[in-house]
Order: sequence, then C-alpha cells, then structure tokens
Amino acid sequence: MSELNYTQAFEELQAIVGEMENGKISVDELAIKVKRASELIRVCKNKLTETEGDVQKILSDLQEN
Repeated sequence: MSELNYTQAFEELQAIVGEMENGKISVDELAIKVKRASELIRVCKNKLTETEGDVQKILSDLQEN
C-alpha cells in the first residue's frame, strides 16, 4: 500500500463505510472492502499514535524550558 496521509485514509474509509451502509457492495466485494478498511484503520491509528507522540515530546520539551 502506498503511503497515505491521515486525511486520504480517513476519506477512503468513510467511502467504504458509506458503500456498506447503502448496500452498494456485493457479497463478492465485501471481503476485499473489509480487508482494505482494516488497512486504512491501521494507517489512521498509526498516524494518530505518531502525532500523539510528537505532541507529548513537544509538551515535555516546553516543560523543561
């Protein structure tokens, strides 16, 4: 999977969820879409965790000064 930013991954995930909610995914496509959704969730989670770490480091650095 190419490197997606958080916004791209989240928007694609929203599109997949929308397709699922509207019944626009065939049974044949469902497994593929669920797998892709799982990958997108992982990308979003990793980006959020990375950002949280960056913010914590910045706050820690500010407290030391």
